[in-house]
Amino acid sequence: MTLTSNVFAQANRLDIVRPDAPELAAHGPYAVGVRTLELSDPDRPDILNSRQGEETPLYTRTLTVEVWYPAALAAGQTPGTQYTTITRNPGIMATLNGSAVRDASASDAGPFPLVIISHGHPGNRYLLGHLGENLASKGYVAVSVDHKDSTYNDQQGFNSTLYNRAFDQRFVLDAMAALTEQPGDFQGVVDADNTAIIGYSMGGYGAVNNLGAGYSDAGVGFIGAPPNRLLHALAASNPDFRQSLDPRIKAGIPIAPWGMQVGFWDAEGLKGLTVPALFVAGDADATSGYENGVKALYDGAINSDRYLLVFKNASHSVAAPIPLPVEFLAAENAQGAAHYTDPVWDNVRMNNILQHFATAFLDLHLKGDEEKRSYLDLPEDGAAPGEDGWKGFGIRDAVGLKLFHN
Repeated sequence: MTLTSNVFAQANRLDIVRPDAPELAAHGPYAVGVRTLELSDPDRPDILNSRQGEETPLYTRTLTVEVWYPAALAAGQTPGTQYTTITRNPGIMATLNGSAVRDASASDAGPFPLVIISHGHPGNRYLLGHLGENLASKGYVAVSVDHKDSTYNDQQGFNSTLYNRAFDQRFVLDAMAALTEQPGDFQGVVDADNTAIIGYSMGGYGAVNNLGAGYSDAGVGFIGAPPNRLLHALAASNPDFRQSLDPRIKAGIPIAPWGMQVGFWDAEGLKGLTVPALFVAGDADATSGYENGVKALYDGAINSDRYLLVFKNASHSVAAPIPLPVEFLAAENAQGAAHYTDPVWDNVRMNNILQHFATAFLDLHLKGDEEKRSYLDLPEDGAAPGEDGWKGFGIRDAVGLKLFHN
């Protein structure tokens, strides 16, 4: 059967909510606008051109971001836009379809809490696009970052990602806070004082650091780390690290965060993570690890009001990535497809579950909506017997999930 490009375009949707999705996965009351911005940091250490024993050069680091926000649609504007993007296989382009309206006016009901979305290595700003649109419909400004040197078509030395990921997240917060203070399209729209970071894989690595867990000295000296111990700026042993943390970051959702399994944190560093966190993991994750990886991070963050949402038997592609673009289905070379798929779980199902829990967690900690706490304070095992099951789920629909809370 021949599938036309039009069929492909209609199939890749960011806004699917399955009939069995938990309650809070549904889109919220706001129309959604979307804009693409370029943000430039003029004095970033140039890791790729740094050399051991030499002075670190500086450069202007420019990041492309996609901003989803609550919108006020004008007469004649209807929901719907397309995003053309490169995929994990650079030979395959995909057309994604969503509900946002390109360059729509922002709603005047703000300011709205800020959510920074940070992809893995490699990835791009559309990898968690389903979450960006979903959260914007619920009264958040969601900013998803193309991390330079770490995108599908711009992979460079891993040392750049090790250094820049946490700093990129901090910089985007500063840039969005500046935009809301200046005349322009986002004036008064962003409540940067109430910010969360959602990070997947290497995005989670940066998020855990910005939530307060300084890197270990072993991480600073990790093979492939930046030269001249530049990563020490983000280390727990650096006396200036805690002063550098941004108090506007009130919560975080690290999804399959990388690094614990190779020693980037130790017990002392994890004590510094003091803001609320929702960790998300697959217990069959061979990339970030589970018992020695995400679960160990959760266990060690003893000063955080923290949760751990576990998808039983899920791999590293847990919850965050968009479903496999259909363009892979007719490709002569489908290499890279596993980036979007899981051997056990349906990705739309995982996306909906993540949308549900992210909504409850962020509404509680960024908006002070105490009613959402009941969606988080649940029996540990979703398969446990009981007539009511997990709040927001149909009877037995939480089978395959666990939620820990400490």
